[in-house]
This record gives sequence, structure tokens and C-alpha cells, in this order.
Amino acid sequence: MSSTIKEKGPHTLPLARKIRYGQLLGGAVVLVVLGNLANLLATNENMQWDVVWKYFLGIDLVNGLVLTLQLTLFAMLIGLVLGATLALMRMSSNPLISGVSGLYIWFFRGTPLLVQIIFWFNISLLFPKIEIGIPFGGPTFYSGNTNDLVTPVLAGLLALSLNEGAYMAEIVRAGILSVAPGQLEAAQTIGLSRFATTTRIILPQAMRVIIPPTGNQLIGMLKTTSLVSVIAVPELLYSAQLIYSKTYETVPLLVAASIWYLIVSTILSYFQGHIERHYGRGTRAQAPRSGQRLIAALTGRRPRKTPRSSTPDLELGIGEDGR
Repeated sequence: MSSTIKEKGPHTLPLARKIRYGQLLGGAVVLVVLGNLANLLATNENMQWDVVWKYFLGIDLVNGLVLTLQLTLFAMLIGLVLGATLALMRMSSNPLISGVSGLYIWFFRGTPLLVQIIFWFNISLLFPKIEIGIPFGGPTFYSGNTNDLVTPVLAGLLALSLNEGAYMAEIVRAGILSVAPGQLEAAQTIGLSRFATTTRIILPQAMRVIIPPTGNQLIGMLKTTSLVSVIAVPELLYSAQLIYSKTYETVPLLVAASIWYLIVSTILSYFQGHIERHYGRGTRAQAPRSGQRLIAALTGRRPRKTPRSSTPDLELGIGEDGR
């Protein structure tokens, strides 16, 4: 059910704007729900907001946040390099190389990350001593106790980065496959080297496909680091757990940690959007008219009209007869 309002201007024709009562009613319901939720959180004494802000900038949570950011950064960097390598191996014509990459991806994507974290934490049960050298009786360059080398932080980093590498391999492979084969043929035709073809042709186009899921993986990695709390790595969540295990202020500490996760996730999402727009420049085409009509139906806005080019035909080398 809708009504129309006539709008007239000095230089415009009368316009009809529909009032959609369904959208107004839906918006009112959302405002009521959000208002009640905000009031519930603000007035509930069990939330203990004073305790939340007390620990929010506390040294323990801040140190845990720093370790969380370090794990996120290094795990993503290692996972990205490993994923790019595995993607190239997966696309190799050598069946052995391709098979090894596929086996790696299958294993690390098919087993839970929590199991991998616990496995690396207990790696000393399988290999009590780590030795690096030439196999089959050759000299040993390094030998040490596994527990001394693989600390809980390193075990968590290994699990996170190796698991991330399997997912990044598929993301990078999808980005490379998104580049049309004709682009490579054109690059070879004009005599570009393989390095120049990769850096100037393949990567700029592949990044449009790689960046969005990689940004999602980065934000997901930030939250996934909380899993290493099971092996007593003092990241953000475990730092909060250490505090409320002594003070029994469980909810305020969890809320303080969640606020930090939300802040960092918001910042990462902001930069992700800028990077996506950077690599998407020059490729944004206007939506088809059918898509514009669908958007208009969902949002209640009229689709924009595509402006005609103001460039004269003669400037484009096209005459009135079309030649």
C-alpha cells in the first residue's frame, strides 16, 4: 500500500515519490528492537561497565592484544607466501608437484585447526629431539630438545600459518585462473618477459579476486588466534581468562576483550575497502539495467540514468554516416 506525493520545481517536471509503509514499519521495528537492546545492556548491573573500562586499557589486556596482532600478522604473512607457492605447485604440469600440493591442501583443510594446535603443542611426544643435518649418516648441524625449541607461542604460530597456507593456496589459485588466457597470449605477442607478464598483467588482474577473500581471512585470523588460548599462549582471550579466574568477573573481561576484537576488525575492514577500490579502479562497470531495477526494488530508490557521452562523433573518428 502506498501513496504518492507530487513534487514540482521551477525547472523540473512533476515527480512522484512513493511512500512505502512496509519499509517504514520495518524501520520502526528495527529501531524499537535496537533501543530495547541498548537499554538492556546499559541498565543491566551485571554488565559492570565500570569493570569493563577498568581492564580495557589495563596492561594485561594490552599485552595480550599486542601478542594477538603479532600472531595475526606473522601467520598471515607466512600463510600468504606458503599459499602462493602451493598455488603455483597446484597448477604445475608435473603430476608429482601438483599432487604434493593437493595433498597438503586436503590435509590441512580437512582437519580441525584446534587439533592442529594441540598436535604442534605436543610435537615433542613424537619427536623428543630435533636434529638438522645431512641424512643417512651425514654431519649434524643442530641438535636440541624439542620442548626448548617449540614453545607454546611457536606451536600456535606454526598451526595458524600452516593451516592458513592451505586456504590461501586456493584463493591465490582462483585469482590466477580468473585472468583470461588471451591476456597471457597478448603479453607474449608483444614480447614481455615472464616476470613482466606476472607483475604487469597477471597480478594486477588477479588481485581483484584475491584481495576480498584475503581481507576476510585476515579478519578471521584475528579472531582465530583465540584458539591458541587452549595451549596457554597469553594472547587477548587468555589474558582475560587469567584475570577473571582470579577476580571471578567473567562477563566484564569477556566484554572488554570483545570490544578490542571489534575495534581491530573495524580498522582492518576499513583498509580492506580502500585496497579493494585501488585494485578495482578502471574496471567498475555500471550495473545492467535489470540489476539497477532489482536494487531499486529492494531499496526503494529509482535507478540512475546512464549519462550519454558528450564527446562529438567527429572527435571519435565516426561520421554521421557511421564510417
